[in-house]
Amino acid sequence: MTDMPIPLSDMSDDPAPGSDSNTQEPRLWRDDGWTARVIKNEDDEGWAVAMIMDGEPEPALVGPWTMGRDKKNPKPLDSAAFRTLVKTASEFLRRHEQQLHAMLHKNITVTAGSAQIGVTLDIIPDEDHPYALLSAHDEAGDQLAQVRVAPIFKLNAASAEAWIEDGFRKPG
Repeated sequence: MTDMPIPLSDMSDDPAPGSDSNTQEPRLWRDDGWTARVIKNEDDEGWAVAMIMDGEPEPALVGPWTMGRDKKNPKPLDSAAFRTLVKTASEFLRRHEQQLHAMLHKNITVTAGSAQIGVTLDIIPDEDHPYALLSAHDEAGDQLAQVRVAPIFKLNAASAEAWIEDGFRKPG
């Protein structure tokens, strides 16, 4: 192998047709739906490792990689390192998905009269026409109302109570 940097754009991660999808090389490890590729860090003298989930065009995670004993070449990938990288990349993706879900789906419960009403705001991040759905559900989970609102609608106790008191009409 050479010390030439491998641009992320040149990292084709689909195995060649008919090839074994498991690869275990010093700078390339492919198994369990993941590919780890050790690359020259273009920002400094060191090395980085990119973790790519099969079928994805971009790495899920890119991080520093340890230098070898010669202080010039990267430490080779091995089974233990690969398992750790898969676990780290998977956790990173899961946290990202949880954060995205939390940003796009909000809910609150308010009291209206003697009833508890759950109000949800689900943002639909369409590239051309983003919007949100504001919904109300009774204690049994039955939908009481649903209206389309701007994706910037702020759901809080006051806005939920005002919507309910206004007969579930679309907020102005």
